[in-house]
Amino acid sequence: MPRLMGIDIPDNKRIEISLRYIHGIGPARSKQILEQTKIDAGKRASTLTADEIRAIIAVIQANWHVEGDLRREVSQNIRRLVSIGSYRGSRHRKGLPCRGQRTRTNARTRKGGKRTVGAIRDKEQRTAMKAAQAGK
Repeated sequence: MPRLMGIDIPDNKRIEISLRYIHGIGPARSKQILEQTKIDAGKRASTLTADEIRAIIAVIQANWHVEGDLRREVSQNIRRLVSIGSYRGSRHRKGLPCRGQRTRTNARTRKGGKRTVGAIRDKEQRTAMKAAQAGK
């Protein structure tokens, strides 16, 4: 497996697809990198030479923030929004969507699993709940 930017990219896939395993590189950036280095997109990652790997790393480092730098930059941006008390920062703090999505129904990715609120109808469960609360 070739190692780029601290990530082992899969060697059985085309290099165009393998580059996407690096955080911060998607389909468009992958194509740009291969055009700049003049490497065939259909080539398998396992067949890359050491010079080609060095060229890819040089192009990535010269042009973009990827992996740890990108993650650090994003987390600092979020921390800044929270510290200045902006609306988006408060949504991040509460774990709710920041970009105007509805929260009455969906938003389960940000909010987490459903927490049912209401009366327990089964008498045995109710007594077990009371016993558990008394034991606290």
